Amino acid sequence: MRIRNARLRTKITALLLSLIALWVFAAWVTLREGVNLLWVSALNTNVAAPIDDVQPELQRERQLSMIRLGHPGAQERVALDRQRARTDQTVAVFRKSIQSREAKLAESSDLKRAINSLLQQFDGLTASRGEIDSGLADRAKTAAVYTNAIDAIFTVDDSMATLDDKDFARDTRTLVQLNRAREVLSQEDALVSGILAARRFTNTDYLQFIQDVGAQRDELGKVREELQNTDRTSYDLATKSSAITRFRTVETTLMTRARPGKLPPITAAQWRAAADPALKDLSDAVFGGGSRLVGKSTPIVIGVIVRLALAGGLGLLAVIASIVVSITTARSLMQQLEKLRIAALELADQRLPGVVERLGRGEKVDVAAEAPPLQFGTDEIGQVGHAFNSVQETAIRTAVEQAELRRGIRDILLSLARRSQALVHRQLTLLDSMERRQDDTTELEDLFHVDHLATRMRRNAENLIVLSGATPARGWRRPVPMIDVVRSAVAEVEDYTRVTVMPMGEIALAGRAVGDIVHLLAELIENAVSFSPPYTQAQVSGHMVAHGYAVEIEDRGLGMTDEILTDINERVTDPPEFNLSSSAHLGLYVVGRLAMRYDIKVSLKHSSYGGTTAVVIIPHELVVESAENESESGAAARSVPVGVAAGGMTATSYGDVPARVTEATVLEPPALPSPAEPSAPAPTRSSTPVSAEATGSAS
Repeated sequence: MRIRNARLRTKITALLLSLIALWVFAAWVTLREGVNLLWVSALNTNVAAPIDDVQPELQRERQLSMIRLGHPGAQERVALDRQRARTDQTVAVFRKSIQSREAKLAESSDLKRAINSLLQQFDGLTASRGEIDSGLADRAKTAAVYTNAIDAIFTVDDSMATLDDKDFARDTRTLVQLNRAREVLSQEDALVSGILAARRFTNTDYLQFIQDVGAQRDELGKVREELQNTDRTSYDLATKSSAITRFRTVETTLMTRARPGKLPPITAAQWRAAADPALKDLSDAVFGGGSRLVGKSTPIVIGVIVRLALAGGLGLLAVIASIVVSITTARSLMQQLEKLRIAALELADQRLPGVVERLGRGEKVDVAAEAPPLQFGTDEIGQVGHAFNSVQETAIRTAVEQAELRRGIRDILLSLARRSQALVHRQLTLLDSMERRQDDTTELEDLFHVDHLATRMRRNAENLIVLSGATPARGWRRPVPMIDVVRSAVAEVEDYTRVTVMPMGEIALAGRAVGDIVHLLAELIENAVSFSPPYTQAQVSGHMVAHGYAVEIEDRGLGMTDEILTDINERVTDPPEFNLSSSAHLGLYVVGRLAMRYDIKVSLKHSSYGGTTAVVIIPHELVVESAENESESGAAARSVPVGVAAGGMTATSYGDVPARVTEATVLEPPALPSPAEPSAPAPTRSSTPVSAEATGSAS
C-alpha cells in the first residue's frame, strides 16, 4: 500500500535500484567466476606445478632409501645422495613459489593449513635421512616418512580451487585419484625394491606387500570406471597397456611363489624391467590427462571471460542506458505532470474564481478564451491532458451557466421585489389618505397597525432588492436629521415599543444614503429586540467619533459567545456570496451589503449589561453638521397633529405607527421630509417617501 501511494520519483528510483541490484548480482556472480579463474591460474602456476615436480622426486628418493636400507653399498649411497639433492632443489623451488604475492592472494584458509602441514613434512625429512644413513631406521618407518609427505601433497591438491564447472571438477577429481593410484603403485615398488635389495622376505614384508597389491588394484579399479567415461586415452594407458599387463604377471608371480625367510622368486632386474614401464605408463596417463584437462579448461575460461564482458561491460552499459532513459522519461513525465498540476491549480485558484467574479459583476465570458486547450502530446499523459481540457471547459461552461441561472433568478427576485414594492407604496398611499379622513380613534389605531405592517413589508421587499444587487430607489436630495433617520428605522421594527432612542445631537445624514441607512439600522434594531427577552429594552444612541458618526444599538439579551461574534463580524465586514440554498443570516447579509456600499463600519461586541452592542460608524462624507436641518425638523414636528390613542399610546405621523412615550423620546417626533419636497414637512407620514418610491426617483 505504501508503494502504491508513493511519489513517482520514489517509484522510479526504486525501479532503478532494483535494476542496479540485479546487475550487481549478475556481475558479482560472473566476477566471482573470473576471480576464481585468476585464483586457479595463480595456484596452478605457483603451487600445483612446483608440487607436481616434488612428488616424483620424493617417490624416487623413497625407492632409493628402501634399496639403501636393504643393501647399504657405496653405489646405493651415491645414487641416494644425488636423488636427495634433486629433491631438495624441487622443494626449494616450491618454497619460493608459494611465497609469491599471487599465491598469497589465491590461498584459502584450508590451503594455507595444508601447505603448512606439507612444509612440516619437508622439514622432518632431514632427521629421517640421518636415521637412514646411520642404519637406525627400518624400511617400514622410512616408507611411512615419505608416504606421509606425499599424502600431504595430495591434501594440498585437494585444497586447491578448481573452475566453477561440474564436468571439469569431476575430471580433476578423477585425475587426482589416478595420481593416487600411481602413488600406491610407487609404494609397492619401493617396498619390493627394498626386499629384493635385502634378498629375503620376512613375514612383515610379505604381509605389507599383499596389502599394497590389494590397495593398488583397488585404486586402479575405481579409477578405471571414471576414466572409461571421461578420458579414454588415460583409461587405455592405465588398463590395457602391455607394461601394465607384464607388471601384473610379475606381481602375481611374486605373490604366489614368494615364501617368508627364503629368497625372492624374481631378481631386482626382473622387477625393474616390469615396474619401471608400468610406472611410466601411469605417469603418462596422469600428465597426459592433465594436459588434456588444461585443453578442456580453455572453452570454460573463454566462457567466463565472455560472460564477464557481457555481464560486466554490456550489462553496465545497459544499466547506464536504462538509468538515462528512466531519468529522461521521468523528467519529461514530471514536467508534463507539473504542467498539468499548475494548470489545475490555476484553474481552481485563479481562472475559475475570476470567471465567477466577473460573471457576478455581470460581465460576458467567452468559454473558449477562458479555457484554452493545453497541449500534452498523444501519449497517456496527453490523453489525461485532453481529459483535463474537457474538465476545465466543462467547469467554466458550468460556471457560466450557473451564473446565468443565478442572474436570471436575481432578475426574477428583483422584478418581484419591485412589483411588491410598488404595490406596498400604493397601499401606504391609500392608508395615508384613509388616516387623513378617519376621525374614529379606534379605527385610526387599526389603520396605524396596518400601516406598520405595510412598512415592514416594504422592508422585506427592499431586502430582496438588496440581495439582488440593486438599490431600493428611496433617496432624499437634502440632508435629514439623524434623529429622524433612527426613528424611521425604529418604525420599521415589529416590536418598536421596546426601543428607546437617545438624543442624537444636531447631526444630519446625507440624503443619498438615508434610505439604505434606515434599512441597515432597522435590521440591526430588529435583531436586538428579537434576540432579547420581551421585558427588556433596546437602546439606540449616537455621537460623533474620530472616524465619523457612531450609532450604538444595545440590547439586554443573553449575549453571544466570542466565536459567534467573530463569525458575525466577519460576515458583516466581508459578506460572502449570497447562497440561495440558505435563508439563515439574511439580515446580516443585507447589513453587510449596505455597509459595503457606503464604506460603513459595522461591528458587534459584548454589552456591559450581558447582551450585545452593535456599533455603526457612518463616515464623515455622509454626516452633515447643520442647525438648519434641525430647525426645519422642529418646524415640521410642530406642524404635526397629535392625537391620543387607546391604551396610553400617542399617535403620531411618524411612520404612521403609534410610538410609546418615554423620557428619552421627544413627545412629538418629527417626520422625515418627503423625498419629492425635502424642505416641506409631510402632513401625516414622512417616513414613507411616496413620490420617490412610486416614481423610482433617487437623489
